[in-house]
Amino acid sequence: MPKNTNRHLTSCLKCLLLIVALGYGCASMRSPEGGPIDKTPPVVLKMEPKNLTTNFNSQKVTITFDEYFNLQNAFKEFSISPEQEKPPLLKKAQKKLEITFQDTLEKNTTYTLNFGKAIADVHENNVLKNLTYVFSTGPLLDSLSISGQVKNTVTGKPELDAVVFLLPLSRDTLFGKKKASIYTTTDSSGHYKLSNLKKDTYKIYALKETGGDKIYQQSTDEIGFIKDSLVLNKNIDSVNIGIFKELAQNFRVLDRRLNPDGSIALVFNQHLIKPSLTVLDNKPIDENKLIRFNKTNDSLKLWLQDLSFDSVKIVIKDEDKPLDTLTFNRDKKDTYARTIQSRDNLEANMLNPYRPLKLLFNLPLTAIDPGKVILLEDSVRKTAFTFTKDTTDLLSYTLNYPWKKKSNYIITFEEGAVTGIFKAKNTAFKKIFRLASADDYGTLTLTVETPDTTKSYVLEIVDDKKIVVWSEPILKNRKIIFANYKAGVYFARIVYDENKNGAWDTGNVSKGRQPEKIWYSPAELSIKANWDRNEKLIIPPISP
Repeated sequence: MPKNTNRHLTSCLKCLLLIVALGYGCASMRSPEGGPIDKTPPVVLKMEPKNLTTNFNSQKVTITFDEYFNLQNAFKEFSISPEQEKPPLLKKAQKKLEITFQDTLEKNTTYTLNFGKAIADVHENNVLKNLTYVFSTGPLLDSLSISGQVKNTVTGKPELDAVVFLLPLSRDTLFGKKKASIYTTTDSSGHYKLSNLKKDTYKIYALKETGGDKIYQQSTDEIGFIKDSLVLNKNIDSVNIGIFKELAQNFRVLDRRLNPDGSIALVFNQHLIKPSLTVLDNKPIDENKLIRFNKTNDSLKLWLQDLSFDSVKIVIKDEDKPLDTLTFNRDKKDTYARTIQSRDNLEANMLNPYRPLKLLFNLPLTAIDPGKVILLEDSVRKTAFTFTKDTTDLLSYTLNYPWKKKSNYIITFEEGAVTGIFKAKNTAFKKIFRLASADDYGTLTLTVETPDTTKSYVLEIVDDKKIVVWSEPILKNRKIIFANYKAGVYFARIVYDENKNGAWDTGNVSKGRQPEKIWYSPAELSIKANWDRNEKLIIPPISP
């Protein structure tokens, strides 16, 4: 091959390599994809006519945003006050929202358009909350306001995104039937403000809802209200509302089912006082039934030990008063899967040295064979243990043994060690744990002083998650010993027990009854390991 040809090929190859290298280099220098997540909702750039316009005479309002947006649940979220027979039409046009009025606007009237949570950006669904547009068809705007805070009655914490709404007293009959047109939602501190209101007499409510329709649903929502009407002729501040879960006035079974193990589960919409259950027209089945109510008496589990029936009727009673009658049907060919299982009161495989070892089974037991239960203490088998059945809970048993410090325990329940009703057996399972050190526990002694010894109170100790870990009625000045509890942060709260039943009672909207008041002591009651703490708790008089 001629030399000139070789030189030409070499030059071409070098050029090709250079092009590839440059191309690769350019590709590798691209800007990185992605970036910080957008957390900003759409921003209003312009409103036409301007917000707070007087002598309004347009048939359309246009709102321009800084980005593309979605309208979500506009039917539920959007409202106009005063209401119109034909609501305005909402239409997206690029980055604009057009609101067209279909009805004639009243003269000399202030209107408020509330968009709730209807507007959100396209990509991250960031919601623009509580956007309003206000105008007046006359020369003046209504300018009165109501503000305050919404808290949860039980926890004492502010409620985020609670809906606070007003109903003119003349329209209060619409409560629970129709969405209110005058509303706002609370911020992260539970604060709210309703603005551009006219002089009138109102009823005010706060709603923590699940459905998003801004209509109170007793079965699922929490509600709060001010009993007295608000006469609005000047700005009103500090209208604070406590929300609560209202109990249903009429008894109803919310859920009923036949479980795979043959048991029957029922859930009620009320906390019963003294519940009972009777099987009708079948005395042998009724006499041998087993029932376990939960602590609040709003659910139960029922075991009928004779399953030879095709159909059975069950009547639910409270204080011997019949509430409902249910019928359960089964096919005699039905089969059930039953295996004995257990839970325990161990905490991270540690047993509280001041508490017995509790075992909670999923079926009522008929026998425990100690010969098939192997207890190892530091790998040495022990036999000096017993089981005691709990007299208040048919599924609960205590395993009694003198547990030792620093020892390792393994309890093995061999297959068939536990027998339940229907001759159900367990598969093999183990419990592995140690006895926690007593030095990890402490005692809190509270000297409680009441403001009125003729009244009743309930002292509740709650943990940092507001879960009640201990409760005690208080009828007089006394000392309360909160003994041998795990070191941690606790708080005291007081229920002003007006009906003296030893428990907190919720409110009732239709009867205008507020829930019993709860006061949280501001002091943190930390229990330190291996420490006895003494504190004074002075209960303040109930606030109006």
